[in-house]
Amino acid sequence: MGHKSLRYRLIGVLTLLLPLLALGGSAEGKKSGHPAPWTQPVPKAHCGPNDRVENALQGETTLADRMSGASERAYTCNLQLVGQYQGQGEWWQMAWFGNCAYYGTTGYTQNKAQRGAVVVDASNPAHPRLTAYLTARATLNTHESLKVNLRRKLLAADGPGPDYLNGQKSHWFAFYDVSNCAHPKLLSQISVSGYEGHAGNWAPDGRTYYGTTYGVGWTAIDTTNPRHPKLILHYTPKTHLGTPHDLSVSRDGTKLYIAEPGNFGPFGGNGQKDGLAVVDVSAIQFRRPHPKPKVLGTIFWTDGGTAQQTLPVFFNGKPAVVVTDETGPGTSKTATAARVQSCQRGITPFGFARIINVSDPRHPTLISKEKLQVDQPGSLAACMEVVNAFPATTANLTDSYGYSAHYCGVNKGDDWANNPTFLACGYLGAGVRVFDIRNPYRPKEIAYYKPPAQRTKYLPGSAMWFDYSGPQTLAPRTPTGDRTTDRVDTQLRFLTRGGTTYLWFCSQDDGFQILRFTNGVLNHG
Repeated sequence: MGHKSLRYRLIGVLTLLLPLLALGGSAEGKKSGHPAPWTQPVPKAHCGPNDRVENALQGETTLADRMSGASERAYTCNLQLVGQYQGQGEWWQMAWFGNCAYYGTTGYTQNKAQRGAVVVDASNPAHPRLTAYLTARATLNTHESLKVNLRRKLLAADGPGPDYLNGQKSHWFAFYDVSNCAHPKLLSQISVSGYEGHAGNWAPDGRTYYGTTYGVGWTAIDTTNPRHPKLILHYTPKTHLGTPHDLSVSRDGTKLYIAEPGNFGPFGGNGQKDGLAVVDVSAIQFRRPHPKPKVLGTIFWTDGGTAQQTLPVFFNGKPAVVVTDETGPGTSKTATAARVQSCQRGITPFGFARIINVSDPRHPTLISKEKLQVDQPGSLAACMEVVNAFPATTANLTDSYGYSAHYCGVNKGDDWANNPTFLACGYLGAGVRVFDIRNPYRPKEIAYYKPPAQRTKYLPGSAMWFDYSGPQTLAPRTPTGDRTTDRVDTQLRFLTRGGTTYLWFCSQDDGFQILRFTNGVLNHG
């Protein structure tokens, strides 16, 4: 009996390890014999008896639940809310250091008493508390730029981001010392002419921060002395290759992994390819004179749009990148028409996460797609049913994102995790989705949490509150739109304390939240 048990365990271990051992090498598809990439909706999570589960397709909130008020309660599967700081809502990004979280707000002028990025002390996960607002010019609206370098205990932001009513130029960078995480100290802020802030990220050594101008170019700032940052390069590619949404940096600092946004018509992506570009920035990392970035390799796809995040990880020591798409690929001018167009073409109406092998940076290849059932409903009729299940008054406002992905996080550390076992992603209207990626070629869902809809609650720091009030040019804001779901949009943090694993994230109307895993799901094989 004991020999059989050992034999079965060894078989199970080999089943998980063989696909990982196959990662890497320029001829991986021919020599390694690893499984074909996963391209179907992932298997659904098995929820606990006390969970409040979805009652439709995986990821979907039905129109009936939206309009009846049922979506005003959270949908749960193996995740439970532990603590929350809602404040006045959240804009588009969260970062963290130690026991503290930082998230952006609209910077809206009606919110003068509580403007800027929010600092939350979550030392007690059941009772996160506000400790400060960050009010440098760039932190009035950080959009997706708010990131922390763990090694040097520095927080960066560029902006103000696209808060279309604040009347300020978005060419500012700000750098904070977060060694006292609950009370960050402003070290410097600089203005870069010609720059328009949107997103950005750090080189791992903390000596360079890269800010992005959406679909145009990026700017490298030398932060060797964060009290006196200096412009290194303001770069606009001559072709569309390497034009960013957000980006990340390789562990050695020599390559950018750029999410190159394209395809989605309502966001102006007609005709532009959507995917990942790997760019050589070794001259910047090593501070060589007159740096000239070079595109090393690309991978594009037609079943997603508005590529958003790149999240670097390692599998068996080989680099890979999680890439998310913020929208589907439709090129029609409104969100509804674009989704209908995708259904008619037989492709997904929404964006999702995927894992890309970049062990050969010149030839990135697909490992898996983390699709939900809403991304591939199974028939034209089912697809049309999903895309028509949005309230008519908001379908072409903020519901333009639908159930698409935005940002993700992995366990096994906050920075360049090796062999992560779990991937948690914000799927905007589909909430927090957690995947088992121990075998990255065969992902499966293990948990989800969809925060409660706040409907017409006054939350002037929230991007949903802002978006649901009509055209971006409307001033003053008079939000009357009925927000029948919330949007999970930020990076997600796995944090283990005292034997309990938590998830940190923000959603735009519900603010900062901490979840814990239930039903022993992390221990299941």
